[in-house]
Amino acid sequence: MRPLPICLSGIWISLGVCWSADDLSDGFENSQVRVAVQRAIPLIEKAAAGSAEQRRCFTCHHQAIPVLALSQAEKLGFDVDSENLKRQISHTHAHLQRGQQKYTDGKGQGGRVVTAGYALWTLEVGGHRSDDVTAAVTGFLLGDQKDRNHWQHDSKRPPMSGSPFMTSYVAIRGLNSFGTPEQQKQIDQRRLAVQNWLNSARPKDTEDHVFRLRLLATLGNQELSLSTVTGGLLALQRPDGGWAQHPDQLSDAYATGTVVAALLSTGIEIKESAEIRDAIGYLLNEQLDDGSWFVRTRAEGFQEYFESGFPHDEHQFISTGASAWSTLALLYFLNSDALQTVTPLPAGCIDAF
Repeated sequence: MRPLPICLSGIWISLGVCWSADDLSDGFENSQVRVAVQRAIPLIEKAAAGSAEQRRCFTCHHQAIPVLALSQAEKLGFDVDSENLKRQISHTHAHLQRGQQKYTDGKGQGGRVVTAGYALWTLEVGGHRSDDVTAAVTGFLLGDQKDRNHWQHDSKRPPMSGSPFMTSYVAIRGLNSFGTPEQQKQIDQRRLAVQNWLNSARPKDTEDHVFRLRLLATLGNQELSLSTVTGGLLALQRPDGGWAQHPDQLSDAYATGTVVAALLSTGIEIKESAEIRDAIGYLLNEQLDDGSWFVRTRAEGFQEYFESGFPHDEHQFISTGASAWSTLALLYFLNSDALQTVTPLPAGCIDAF
């Protein structure tokens, strides 16, 4: 929870967060959102760097989602370690390159479509160009589950793996970004199949709802409208302003971050709505003193635990992802088209991040 602030000469100060009494009485201001982002960036960078130093493999929680957040932060003028960001892109490509023959053979790497799709998404936002490696990965995506009308991935690592909507979205996005001209006919066929699948596919949890919206915004559908799907997602919002991963759970930063990031990145005119402001308020309230967001893991522990430098011990993998999604949501809220530079922290604020 956000720590209780103290007031000194009319200014409220709390562990790097600095705002006036008037701000507190009227929800929040964009300056508070920018401060929250500034506090989160160093931890996200530390987690990504720590993972790359200790593990050769690419991960969604330590490379993909952090790169999405850090790339957007850099575009908006926040202070981002550009060398570390480049290293995460190189780390991701190197992982795919080591598995290039497996992709060519149709086997893929651990995590299969989820790993391939999220890795290509990471390369896309990092500005990496198509090459023989990405062509091998898109070839694998086209051949995998080609008799189905969508992609799915059974997993015991919720919420990051297991959703057929998420799996299909990252596959489609990867094909859109890196598919070769020779693959285009097959890509069009897979896009149409997934588009038709959306007519009858029913989301079961928030991750499903989020990536159903992303798929619809990407592919379109004659029987579904963005307003209908958006309405279904907004109906899941809790009274505290957040979303839960599953109907029988409490709100958390992972689910809320993914929802807000999806709503604000799919062209829906919703930024100034009460629902979004409540959600941003929830994320600001849930950010911890150290700049992170905490989410308890539900994944079965088959992956060897290692310390990446991020807080929360055995819960740090999901908390890293949650913090990156939450930061990305806040960044989208700041409106990249209008925000050219970042307002520095007011003079006199305690810099504790």
